[in-house]
Amino acid sequence: MTDELHTIIDLIRYGASRFQAAGLSFGHGYDNALDEATQLTLYALHLPHDLGPAYGQARITEAEKEEVLGLFLRRIEERIPAAYLTGEAWFAGLSFKSDPRALVPRSPIAELIETGFSPWLDARDVRRALDLCTGSGCIALAMAHYHPDWHIDGADIDDQALALARENEQRLHVDNVRWVRSNLYSNLQGEHYDLIVSNPPYVTDAETAALPREYSYEPEHGLRAGSDGLDLALPILRDAPLHLTEAGVLVCEVGEAERALSRLLPDLPLAWVEFKVGQMGVFVAERHDLVAQHAQIKALADARAATALTEKAQVPGGLF
Repeated sequence: MTDELHTIIDLIRYGASRFQAAGLSFGHGYDNALDEATQLTLYALHLPHDLGPAYGQARITEAEKEEVLGLFLRRIEERIPAAYLTGEAWFAGLSFKSDPRALVPRSPIAELIETGFSPWLDARDVRRALDLCTGSGCIALAMAHYHPDWHIDGADIDDQALALARENEQRLHVDNVRWVRSNLYSNLQGEHYDLIVSNPPYVTDAETAALPREYSYEPEHGLRAGSDGLDLALPILRDAPLHLTEAGVLVCEVGEAERALSRLLPDLPLAWVEFKVGQMGVFVAERHDLVAQHAQIKALADARAATALTEKAQVPGGLF
């Protein structure tokens, strides 16, 4: 069958057809089989990811065909995300190293970064920004790239993720980011920011258990966030006023947990961002609104933490 594949476009079409037939999941930077087949093909052929369509009819050698088909086979049989196969993911127009130390960069917050967080930051002077739960460092580094005058902290609890973030810092040649190992804000006492951006874990326990195999290659603690997906979002909201400047704003992604958050905090004014493809579970919150609703947010977050502590204590070999 593959003897009839002679050109770049032949390989891309073939790969897309095979991916669709195999029922692959596309949620790691690409949302369809054609785009993923394109990127795997161009990577194997050592061609730029934005190669013009005029090259589609370029003929390939047998050795090149074997390289491409080998990648296709691994993608189908092992269900490894394409970004982990190539070691590269694109975010906000920038190339990042990607491997299982952190989630594959794919947040819609990239669009906000590229547009300067307009309109929310249009009339604000931003000097310091925080990327909380930075993972691969993609949000912190993209902000640093597009805003070289900002001083940015990237914080994460995972040493391996921070190691990957530092490698991406060298890859992108930025010099205005500081990395901090921190469980949310725990090691950021006394630090204040004009902008806090966070893409924390927000997948519910039930959804995590039902995720396609592709997601099993990512660190689970970067996905799982309790029964309603808000185990981290609530403390992020609770403690944000302690780290925001007077006119500061919090931008946070909660994905499908948006509905649960709106039910729990119906009186908290949150601006849900409309992206080019629609609403995607990212909100913007003003510091003064978080302060006004602090008592309710704190009660919810504290109760959640107390429940987690009790459950941990009841697990054999746990806290006690």
